[in-house]
Amino acid sequence: MNTDENSGNSRKGIYFLPSLFTTAGLFFGFFAIIQATQGNYDRAAVGVFIAMIMDGLDGRVARWTNTASDFGKEYDSLVDLIAFGLTPALVVYFWSLHTIGRAGWLIAFLYAAATALRLARFNTLTIKDNRYFYGLPCPSAAAFVIFWVWCMFEFKVAGVTVPWLSSLVTLLAAILMVSNVKFRSFKDFDHKNRIPFVVLIVLLLGFVLVFFDPATVLFLMAFGYAFSGPIGWFIRWRKGDQESPSFLPDEDDGDDQEQKSSLE
Repeated sequence: MNTDENSGNSRKGIYFLPSLFTTAGLFFGFFAIIQATQGNYDRAAVGVFIAMIMDGLDGRVARWTNTASDFGKEYDSLVDLIAFGLTPALVVYFWSLHTIGRAGWLIAFLYAAATALRLARFNTLTIKDNRYFYGLPCPSAAAFVIFWVWCMFEFKVAGVTVPWLSSLVTLLAAILMVSNVKFRSFKDFDHKNRIPFVVLIVLLLGFVLVFFDPATVLFLMAFGYAFSGPIGWFIRWRKGDQESPSFLPDEDDGDDQEQKSSLE
C-alpha cells in the first residue's frame, strides 16, 4: 500500500489513545452534571476542570503519536459541546438561574446554543493567524461560568441571591464565544526558548495559589482571560486599528490551509 493510501486511512481511522482522553472528558462532563443535580457544585466544577485537562491532552496526544483523524476531530467537537456547553449551562441553571423561571432556562439555553455555534464556526473556518482565537474558546467560556459558580459556592453565597449576576456572567460568556474579538492562543509560545527567572517564580507562585484557594484563583484567571479580549479590542479601537478577522472558509483555502487547532 502506498504512502497516500496510508495517509488517507490515517485521517479516517479511529485511534484508541486520543479517543480515550476525549472519552474521559465526556465522562467528567457528565459527572459534573450528576454532581450538580445533587447540589455538589464544588465537585461539578472539579469535573469540568478535569474535562478541560483532557481536552487539552487529546489533541496533543494525537499529534505526538501521529494518530490524528477526522473521526477524532468530530468526536472532540461533540464532546466539547457537552462538556463545555451543556454542562456549564445546566450547572449554573441548577445553582442559580432556576430561581428566575423561564428567563433562567432561556439564558442557560442561549449559552449552550452559543457553544454549538462557536464550534460549528471553528470547524468550518481556517484561522490564518494562529496566534489568536476569534471569539472566546469554549473551554475558557466554560471556565468563566463554572468557576464563578464554584467561587460563590465556596464563599457560601447562595445561588438564589445572585440570579441576575449569574445571568450576566452566562450571557457575557455566550456573547464572547460568538464574537470576533481576538484572544491570545499562546500557540506561538516556544517551550524550548529560555525564560527569565522571574517568570519561573511567577509560575511557581501561581501553582501555589491555585492549590491554596483553587476556586478563587481559577475564577480570577478565567475572568482575566475572558476580559483580555475586549480590553485588547478597545485598545486597538482607540488606536484606529480596524483589522478584520483573519479567517477564510475552508473551501477557498486550497492546499495551503493551516491545520485546525484541537484545543477547542
